[in-house]
Amino acid sequence: MTGESVTNSVTATGVWGLDDVLGGGLPTNRVYLIEGNPGAGKTTLSLQFLLEGVARGERCLYVTLSETLDELTSSAASHGWTLDKIRVLELVAGEDDLRPENQLAMFQPSELELGTTIETILKAVEETTPTRVVIDSLSEFRLLAQSSLRYRRQVLALKQFFAGRNCTVLFLDDRTADGSDLQLQSIAHGVLMLDQLAPEYGGERRRLRVAKLRGRSYRGGYHDYVIEQGGIRVFPSLIAAEHVAMPATGLLGSGVAEMDEMADGGFEHGMSVLVIGPAGAGKSTLALQYAITAAKRGERSLILMFDERRETLMSRAAGINIDIRPHVDKGLITLQQVDPAQLSPGQLSHIIRSAAEGQDGSPPAKVVIVDSLNGYLNAMPEERYLSIQLHELLTYLGHKGVVTFLIVAQHGLIGAMQTPVDATYIADAVVVLRYFEAFGEVKQAISIVKKRAGSHERAIREFRIDSQGLRIGEPLTSFQGILTGTPKYLGDGKPLLESRDE
Repeated sequence: MTGESVTNSVTATGVWGLDDVLGGGLPTNRVYLIEGNPGAGKTTLSLQFLLEGVARGERCLYVTLSETLDELTSSAASHGWTLDKIRVLELVAGEDDLRPENQLAMFQPSELELGTTIETILKAVEETTPTRVVIDSLSEFRLLAQSSLRYRRQVLALKQFFAGRNCTVLFLDDRTADGSDLQLQSIAHGVLMLDQLAPEYGGERRRLRVAKLRGRSYRGGYHDYVIEQGGIRVFPSLIAAEHVAMPATGLLGSGVAEMDEMADGGFEHGMSVLVIGPAGAGKSTLALQYAITAAKRGERSLILMFDERRETLMSRAAGINIDIRPHVDKGLITLQQVDPAQLSPGQLSHIIRSAAEGQDGSPPAKVVIVDSLNGYLNAMPEERYLSIQLHELLTYLGHKGVVTFLIVAQHGLIGAMQTPVDATYIADAVVVLRYFEAFGEVKQAISIVKKRAGSHERAIREFRIDSQGLRIGEPLTSFQGILTGTPKYLGDGKPLLESRDE
């Protein structure tokens, strides 16, 4: 959190999530700068700000110097809004400005034009006596002023004019000047910067940052947001320290006796479990087994599916005698399909946080499965510090008593494995799955190599999935070098699981 804390009143912005970032809203009766490139959502944000005022019975004024009333009305209609209760002052150049006789004069027309524009705005403010004002945009003032000194004086004069009229003002600026206008930022009481990023693949990403807000604490850094029908939705960055709660007690078991024996009864609430192994080794099925066990106890689970379709998962589970459909119908297992090309870290955090806190009206989730972490990372290849964001997310879920399973697919099948991301230091427990060769067949093995809380078995066991479900055998004490993929057998007979499908 950044800034100073005072007790002055605040004005709600009407933008979902933004007031949380601002520490409650914008301090009332001040001038603010909303800065962003064209298409970043400045107009949408400002319309939401004014419509919030209308909903509270306030008078609102929108001064447009770049868009026509028809364009504004059309933009509002696309969100299901109406501007009937907002006074719109349209100061857009008309057809007369195109006539040759109006383009040639002996005096500098910008001086007269700027003065007329300012006078018209002041008159509209005095007539309307609004409590909320939006001026869109300051780029037109900059062009009319023609000098930075005159431009700054005019903006400063506008600020002084509004100071005694009990209204909160938003100045919009589309960054037509080279870089950020620091002089303009110094005048404003607060500065909100909107960015629009274009990754090499997938939809655009938008984020905002509060660059300045005098006299109020706020959330620093970048916060993801989206523009959808109904307006802007901001996803405040997650700060795990704000959600510290009493630690949950108890264990989450798998329902498979041998697996629970390996984990000394199960995994403690609040733990993060990393399940790593090659493709097809059974990582998702193992995590799903814990979700089924939680559902049988009446606890909710959230499964974020990056790599698999909902229908495929349900069909595959039914094929191994795991029927999750009844639990899905009851809302105890939520299958959330994630489009990797359309996701931002803020959106993912919001989905998980909503489930963990039960914000959608459902019971709070006690199990979260991210399947897979590879898909999560591939969804945001241009994002930096993802490991830090992941650590913050896992810490938050730990405070909420949620058991989190992170699925990681390693590269390779037999022998040395390569992990695309090293998250072993973040997770509280690490479960390793491997293929190995034995008696002319490819087998699977499982082992718990790390568990921070409590003890765990260090043996390697056979792991098998068949038409009757998940099975785990006895410790493979007669083999040496299982993790290499080609172990040596040192015993007698065949100490492996017999097939139940024959």
